[in-house]
Amino acid sequence: MQLTQAQYEATCIGSMRQIPPDAEPPFDFIDYLDTIPSEDFAGHACQGDVTWVYEEAQGRFQHVLFNSEDRNVFMVVVLDAVGRTVVGHRLLDLNALYGLDRT
Repeated sequence: MQLTQAQYEATCIGSMRQIPPDAEPPFDFIDYLDTIPSEDFAGHACQGDVTWVYEEAQGRFQHVLFNSEDRNVFMVVVLDAVGRTVVGHRLLDLNALYGLDRT
């Protein structure tokens, strides 16, 4: 399910901490990436590589950022580690959000 901005922000409780991208995920979710409709990528190609993973302060939600071919653009898959389910996904374009240089 594609998350709205409000739904996405609701999974950012307290301060987010970075965890190693090669840490064991709370459950197997990798097939979820293949179910995301192509229009949700908004023209950004995603290879399935992960450089960043963040966990919210209470340890319930993890944000797994899948790299795209474009700098500072990620497909974020939000995991509920306690419920062992995928909450949804959201395209995170830091260039658009913060006016960053794409080069």
